[in-house]
Amino acid sequence: MNGSGHRWLVLVYQVPTEPTRLRAAIWRRIKALGAIYLQNSVAALPRTVASERAMRMLRKEIIDMDGTAHLLGTDVLAGEADVAAAFNAARNDEYEEITDRCQDFLAQVDKEYVAEHFTYAELEENDEDLTKLKTWYEKVRTRDLLSASGRAETAAALERCEQVLEDYAARVYLEEGETR
Repeated sequence: MNGSGHRWLVLVYQVPTEPTRLRAAIWRRIKALGAIYLQNSVAALPRTVASERAMRMLRKEIIDMDGTAHLLGTDVLAGEADVAAAFNAARNDEYEEITDRCQDFLAQVDKEYVAEHFTYAELEENDEDLTKLKTWYEKVRTRDLLSASGRAETAAALERCEQVLEDYAARVYLEEGETR
């Protein structure tokens, strides 16, 4: 076992060059799993039961499209810190994007106040937007197997959005003449 206690899955694959949509589909799937590329066509992911199952299914898809794929379970013998840092950097990039979208959400709710749009339709739209952000966060958090540093800031940004939406909802109820 390596120093950090993590074993890794490494997928080494090759897909046919045409049609290019196959390459794009595999790239999207690897990114959706949270894997990082060590180099072209070599992706790594911390090993869990769920990640192994997903990588095995991806391997089968690659083979079914007349590609080749090898899935290895391994320790990192040298460069573990670099691999873990790359994995955490990928998660932090995702967390940062969610945090940026939280700022957009807050700006949108602020616009509702400025325009004095206190309707159930606006509340529902904002609630849906926040639900999307929270769902996205949960997907990233699930992939965050090494506890990237950006998680706490993003969680705090989502809590802020939740509070602002609660305040906005209270104002909508007030404007609509309802009590909570």
